[in-house]
Amino acid sequence: MIEYYNYDADKAKLINTLKEKGIFVDKVLDAIHKVDRHKFVQSTFLSRAYEDIALPIGSNQTISQPYTIAVMTECLRVKDGSKILEIGTGSGYQAAILAEMGAKVYSIERIPELLREAEILFKKLNYNITCKIDDGTLGWQEHAPFDGIIVTAAAPEVPKILLEQLNENAILVAPVGSIDVQDIHVITKRKGNVFLEIKKGFRFVPLIGKEGWSQ
Repeated sequence: MIEYYNYDADKAKLINTLKEKGIFVDKVLDAIHKVDRHKFVQSTFLSRAYEDIALPIGSNQTISQPYTIAVMTECLRVKDGSKILEIGTGSGYQAAILAEMGAKVYSIERIPELLREAEILFKKLNYNITCKIDDGTLGWQEHAPFDGIIVTAAAPEVPKILLEQLNENAILVAPVGSIDVQDIHVITKRKGNVFLEIKKGFRFVPLIGKEGWSQ
């Protein structure tokens, strides 16, 4: 793939695909269009960067399918200035989309090599995203409470610690289920209670950590 390839047509096709699948929030679609997914994938997969599929990024991790990212991002209801915690930086693509939408993003990754590459990209693309290496299942108490928390890997259940770090009227989006198949749980915290919505039929890498799957 030549370096100066124009991805505009590929991006437009992806946006149309997302609309056909039911993604209609303009702010989400605009961010997905603006963030260059090809900069977050390995060079081997540049020609497939804007296909609606997950792709390997190394360390047995993936960059999620754009539709999955769009669904989870819509569920967060991001506003300008929203303080969002991301569990699982991975390639950095999801964090970049949230930052493009005006969120103040905090992101935790457990694999140093992935975070190092993501931070290089964030700096190059002028995204001010605060990151650290840690067990994401424990959240980031220092910066809590958050207006939204997004978990980009699957857990057997939602870590209770993360629920405790939600602000009032905040939303947590996380895949929950077995190793093989999960549902996205959308939890809204309101007046001390939590309200659950479920979106079925997704697949993520496992969430490794004290409150997730063991390594």
